[in-house]
Amino acid sequence: SGNFFSGGQELTVLWYRSPSTQSNTCNQFTCDSAVVNDWSPITLPSAARFLLRESNMVSRYKKEFLELEKIGVGEFGSVYKCIKRLDGCVYAVKRSKRPLAGSSDEQMALREVYAHAVLGHHPHVVRYYSAWAEDDHMIIQNEHCNGGSLQDALLENAKTGHYFQEAELKEILLQVSMGLKYIHSSGLAHMDIKPSNGTSLRKVDLWASVAFLVSFLLLLGDLGHVTSITNPQVEEGDSRFLANEILQEQYCYLPKADIFALALTMALAAGSGPLPCNDAMWHHIRRGNLPPIPQQLTHGFHGLLKLMVHPDPVARPSATALTKHPILRPSLGKAAQLQKQLNVEKFKTAMLERAWGRGKRGGWQGTWGRERRWGREEDTKMCVWWGGGKAHHIFPHTSM
Repeated sequence: SGNFFSGGQELTVLWYRSPSTQSNTCNQFTCDSAVVNDWSPITLPSAARFLLRESNMVSRYKKEFLELEKIGVGEFGSVYKCIKRLDGCVYAVKRSKRPLAGSSDEQMALREVYAHAVLGHHPHVVRYYSAWAEDDHMIIQNEHCNGGSLQDALLENAKTGHYFQEAELKEILLQVSMGLKYIHSSGLAHMDIKPSNGTSLRKVDLWASVAFLVSFLLLLGDLGHVTSITNPQVEEGDSRFLANEILQEQYCYLPKADIFALALTMALAAGSGPLPCNDAMWHHIRRGNLPPIPQQLTHGFHGLLKLMVHPDPVARPSATALTKHPILRPSLGKAAQLQKQLNVEKFKTAMLERAWGRGKRGGWQGTWGRERRWGREEDTKMCVWWGGGKAHHIFPHTSM
């Protein structure tokens, strides 16, 4: 009743909060103006007085969601930042740009839905909530990543001439590898890793955060090209990131194709120029070479990235290997060394306890003697086990 954009209408209060379980912050605003309190308000157009109760809505999308802004456009369609009216949470809602029935886009949309159903929830995979068809268009409701995509970060870096430094690059590589490890362990391959649609960023509220690697959590999304590793139905992704074996329709090592694409994504993050589509440089990369990177990387990290584009997919590291690599996680190497030393000490202790047990049965006796070591004489106490009528030397103790 009446014009919703005129004054004097009932104002509806909406709660805005993140659906992430890691945050319990809640922003409140009305359709007229933002409520100023301890929470950060959402800024809406001054004329936009949205009412949540509207009787003439016919679509589920319009009925259940309040559309705030378009945040992305891709080959599948458009992505909108929306608030769900029921729970007040912010979501990213993808809507296909054209009818899907019988088209290749329909298969891509179904792939994404099926992949999310198989994967479930993981901290490095964009979370899926719901999907439905509406007017022959597919609509997918996903987690909203408030940091944009990695491509957005790269474009921002290009404006300022800034590159991600090696410590940040290592963290990016590690986090994406964790997501890939989970996807691969579920029997799937992503098949479209790249900055624009393969990685999304979620801001992490850490008071001590001063660097990208601490401020953001990377998540894998856009699963429209995902396929089964054991029964592949490959829909080729972006040719700039495509491994040569995929072009040759050799699908035995699909997870390693993701590793290849990830290496080129890292090269772009390090400041490399636009990747070629199909020229001499394209073939040069497929022979196991990285594109030119304008910053000096350490030999070990550069070598790891180069190994990831090896022409033989078998030679490329797996996502699991990357998550454990000492270059990316040096603390794991130190922990492994400490564990090795601990095992040695445990073995020594076990041997001494075994010898002590035999000594108690046969009888221990200590004697003092002189022993020449490293060119000098030292007082040494020899522990001798007497058994069977014979003296058995066990180990020396150097006197203090």
